[in-house]
This record gives sequence, C-alpha cells and structure tokens, in this order.
Amino acid sequence: MSSPPLSGGTMSIYSGFTRLCKGLAVVIIGGHIVVQILPSAVSYLALIPAKTIPFGWNLITAGYIEQSIYGVVTSTIGLLIIGKLLEPLWGSREFLKFIFVVNFLTSVCVFITAISLYYITWQEAYLYKPISGFQGVLAGFLVGIKQIIPDQELSLLKIKAKWLPSLALLVSVVVSFFTTESASYLSTIIFGTYMGWIYLRYWQRKTETRLRGDPSDEFSFSTFFPEFLRPVIDPVATILGRILCGRRSENSDESGGYTLGGTSLPGSDPIEASRRRERGARALEERLAERLAAAAGRTEETQKDATENV
Repeated sequence: MSSPPLSGGTMSIYSGFTRLCKGLAVVIIGGHIVVQILPSAVSYLALIPAKTIPFGWNLITAGYIEQSIYGVVTSTIGLLIIGKLLEPLWGSREFLKFIFVVNFLTSVCVFITAISLYYITWQEAYLYKPISGFQGVLAGFLVGIKQIIPDQELSLLKIKAKWLPSLALLVSVVVSFFTTESASYLSTIIFGTYMGWIYLRYWQRKTETRLRGDPSDEFSFSTFFPEFLRPVIDPVATILGRILCGRRSENSDESGGYTLGGTSLPGSDPIEASRRRERGARALEERLAERLAAAAGRTEETQKDATENV
C-alpha cells in the first residue's frame, strides 16, 4: 500500500493540533519566559552536571527549558506538527510516556557523558555548561516517523521519511564543526535518537497485540545507516540489544519475531509491523482528507457569502 503524501495545503499543516501538544507547547514557551525573566533559574532547571547532585530534578526539567528564541520556535513547531501525527496513532497516554522516558533517559546519558569527558580531559566546561532543550524528544519523534511511514517521500526534502533521523544526526554533526555551542545540543540529539529507537524497538506496548516493541527487520538499528555499513553495525547493535534487554533480544527468530518455546508470538513478526505502518498511513490519509474537505467547505461558504454581498 502506498503512503499518502505529507501535504494537503496550508490548512492541514497549521490546524488540527492536539490538546496535549498545545499544553506541552505552553510549558516550553513558559519555561523560556521564566529563564528570560529570571536568568538564575537556569542553574536550577537546566542540566548542569556539577549541580545535578543534589538538583536531580534537572534531569527532567532540562528537556522543557529552551534558552534561545530559536529553540522555542523549533521545538514548538516540531512538537505541534509531529505530535498531531503520532499522538492519535499511539494514544495520548503512550505519547506522553514516550516523551517522559526519552527526555529523562537522554538527560541521564548526557549527564554521564559530560562527567566522563571531564575525567578524560579535566576541562571544567563539561561540568558547568548548562544543557537544555526539547531537541532530544524531537529527535525521538523522527524515529517514530521512520517507524510509521518509512517509505513516505517528503515532497519538500525529496527523501523518504525513514531517513529523517539519520539526516538530522548528520546535519547536527556537520554544524557542530562550525559552532562552539555544539555541546549544548549535539549529545542531546544523538542520545534522543537512540533512546527513541530503544523505546519503540523494545518497550512500547502495543494494545492490539499486548506485546512490546517492534522487532521487524525494517526497524533494526542498522537501518539508520547506509547499506554498506550494515554488516559492521549489526553485530554491535546485537550486543547492545542484549545488554539493554537481556534474553528478550536473544529470543528473536531470524525473521525478527519474538518466540516462546520455538513458536513465533502472534503479531510480533514483520507482517504485523507492516500492518501497523499501513494503519498509520490510512489514519494519516483519513485526517488529511477530512481537513481538505473542511477547508473546501469553508472556501465555498466564503465565496457564497461574497456573492450574496455583491
């Protein structure tokens, strides 16, 4: 089944935002206003590795604090647009859980990385650099797009949706060579992408199958890389999977389905993953059709009113 184009006019892009996404956008905007009015609040809300103990709450709050207006605009637009696609498919509870888990684990990884770099280089900048922003969760959202509509071609970028996370990482790495502020976002994007994949690969609960994760080959870690690198990436990904998920990762058969006593569990094979993507594509197509119909109706009403006034 071909996926519908991710386009539908201005009305479909700038309307239909969910209530949860609007609320989170208010939190992000409010956090930016707070740190602008009270700059000292950054010391308590942003992730500063030297202060994480005892201020452990910054592992959670840092993800919702944008220190620049550019970060606020990017995070708000990304949240609203991507959220209205993912939340209806996952459900509000699962969508919020994804944000919380990815944000928290990304902050933990950034904290550990900063401490490790300090002991390697003995540069105190790694301990006292305030790190914050929603970009880690946005990177995780792109992984969700890759999972749901991997073969959908984006008309604006002329690439398939499955390459969005890889493209975002590549651009972030390239930009890091030309700016001194890369430490404030690069590690967050890298870990946000990886934690988003870990969550969707192993932990996300599927209500229709009562199973967790997406074991399909099309969503393996090596699919983030070009094909010529995959023979090298696959063994490393297998080791990491076993470390993170224990025997569960070992109990997958060659087709990628989970097994129990040698029998593949229902709904855990690549066919189920394909059906899930098809459902996502159909849901997206239905929403776009509804918005186009609503926009056409409003246009007809406007033209009718204009004719009557004349």
